[in-house]
Amino acid sequence: MGEEKVQISIPAQLYKKIEEYVAGNEEFKDVEEFVEFVLREVLSEEEQTPAYTPEEEEEIKKRLRSLGYI
Repeated sequence: MGEEKVQISIPAQLYKKIEEYVAGNEEFKDVEEFVEFVLREVLSEEEQTPAYTPEEEEEIKKRLRSLGYI
């Protein structure tokens, strides 16, 4: 059995735009699949590691200080 689902509401106009997008795109079978994909992508971006390590950030700060920016 799949994951438990809950219902959410979005504006009808947005739903229609997504529906049109999905109709012209073979990657998604329906609006629900598209919305799940987008939400998972957004959340996974939030979970990604920072662009710089703490050591790299410190080096960048040193460089900016030496240039007079901070």
